Amino acid sequence: MSDEEHHFESGADAGASKTFPQQAGAIRKGGYIVIKNRACKVVEVSTSKTGKHGHAKCHFVALDIFNGKKLEDIVPSSHNCDVPNVSRTDYQLIDISEDDYVSLLTESGGTKDDLKLPTDDALLKQIKDGFEEGKDLVVTVMSAMGEEQICAIKDIGPK
Repeated sequence: MSDEEHHFESGADAGASKTFPQQAGAIRKGGYIVIKNRACKVVEVSTSKTGKHGHAKCHFVALDIFNGKKLEDIVPSSHNCDVPNVSRTDYQLIDISEDDYVSLLTESGGTKDDLKLPTDDALLKQIKDGFEEGKDLVVTVMSAMGEEQICAIKDIGPK
């Protein structure tokens, strides 16, 4: 009909979804939940009885997995909550730059240079001390909802 060309720009990424729905009553302590658009680990769940409006309610107390802040939410147990897709990946530590970015070796042999050192003082000290001593270190990177952070470290011996 028309000789115009149409180009569509998609803002969506082709990767896996950042969250998936799960019924609030099925989320347990130790699981994950999204509260105020933050990926959180549930530390406490309490369920109230059905009231005059007919829904039992779940009260979630959770800690943000990236900054450790405590968040709370109350959701009817029959409603769905967003649960973040959380993944953990191990990388070998290659280098630490002056501006506190780390250089990590990926499984495929490439490097990942877009992560900063963790803000947790104990973990930061472990990484810096181990690196200065010339140890072979493997860091565990937790990622959820487009955020990544180093959450653990393993010493696999001297270089």
